[in-house]
Amino acid sequence: MDEHNTAPSTPSSSTQALPPSRTPSRRRRLVLIGLGVAAAGILGFAFLRPHSGDNSGHTSHHGSAANAEKQPVAVQTVKAGAMPVVLTELGTVIPITNVTVQTRVEGYLMDVLFKEGQHVHKGDLLAIIDPRPYQVLLEQYEGQLERDQAQLDQARVDNARYQKLIRQDSIDAKTARDQQFMVKQLEGTVKSDQAQVDNEKLQLIYCHITAPVDGRIGIRAVDRGNYVAAGQSGGLAVLTQMQPISVIFTLPQDQLPQVEDELRAHKTLSVEAWNSTNTSKIADGTVSALDSEIDTATGTVRLRAIFTNEDEHLFPNQFVNARLLVRTLDNVLLLPATAIQTGPSGLFVYVVKADDTVTVKPVTTGISDGTNTVVTTGLTAGDRVVTDGTDHLREGMAVSIPAAATSGASP
Repeated sequence: MDEHNTAPSTPSSSTQALPPSRTPSRRRRLVLIGLGVAAAGILGFAFLRPHSGDNSGHTSHHGSAANAEKQPVAVQTVKAGAMPVVLTELGTVIPITNVTVQTRVEGYLMDVLFKEGQHVHKGDLLAIIDPRPYQVLLEQYEGQLERDQAQLDQARVDNARYQKLIRQDSIDAKTARDQQFMVKQLEGTVKSDQAQVDNEKLQLIYCHITAPVDGRIGIRAVDRGNYVAAGQSGGLAVLTQMQPISVIFTLPQDQLPQVEDELRAHKTLSVEAWNSTNTSKIADGTVSALDSEIDTATGTVRLRAIFTNEDEHLFPNQFVNARLLVRTLDNVLLLPATAIQTGPSGLFVYVVKADDTVTVKPVTTGISDGTNTVVTTGLTAGDRVVTDGTDHLREGMAVSIPAAATSGASP
């Protein structure tokens, strides 16, 4: 009974002891496998990674950091050149001759011989007023002249006979004297008749309305068949001389002395007419006259410039910008206008030194044409000034200059 109970317990004890012996070995195998995979991964990464990339990547990183510290800017070089002194003033195109075509006689308008907008020449027939009433009056005055002329001839013959008789003491002196007065009276009558005849001939001429000047005729104000009279409002049409044409513009009295000196020295000054937006040039001309007085209300003086206007791009009453070239400043330093900055102490520019760092230089400027400005003090020819990228600059700051951004100031 005891042996039977003890025998089964032995296999049971051996069976329970086997799993603990197998578990450590399995763990060891798993650890070894994991270590092998990790080692293979490290070796593969080291083999596939370029060895030369270590140094280059390190250098690129430091180069990017160095470049990040520099402010990219655009620069231009200060150069010597010529600067024209140009005054731009508002002007109005005014025809040299502007005529309202009027009739000098009254009557019915029989015919209109021009077309609206037509170019006509001096002496061209424009319109005809019915001449028949004036022709009738002319014939009447011519008949009256012939009658009075005949009476004058008879009175002269009688006066000659009376003067002969008075010398013979054969006629009363009073009668001979009265005959002399009669001759003078009839001479006056004949002269008056002749004036009436000439006047009617002139009225017949005025019935034929002609162009007083060369130019373009405007919109017709009266149609054929209407009764017209001398001096009526609007006339028949407006005739404007287009070639040449003038531009009247005003000049401030402060600028008058230099313009007057140049006019006195050169007799004439060049003027350009630009459109009202000042974006395109229309024509070239010259100053022909300076007004004789200054307008006390505006403090300006008027000038007239003459333009040939061959293409007729200048139109009467058109507003233009007159650019008057007063003189040209030669061999002056030209600074790009975009480089000029304004600070508490006045105007200044950023100048790039040889080591690509910037320094602040105060400047004094003169006239400008919008692109370049004359610099009188503060800079020398060859200085590189910053024209773009000035927002974050400060004294001594390093800058980078792209090759495409470096250029010279155009004179």
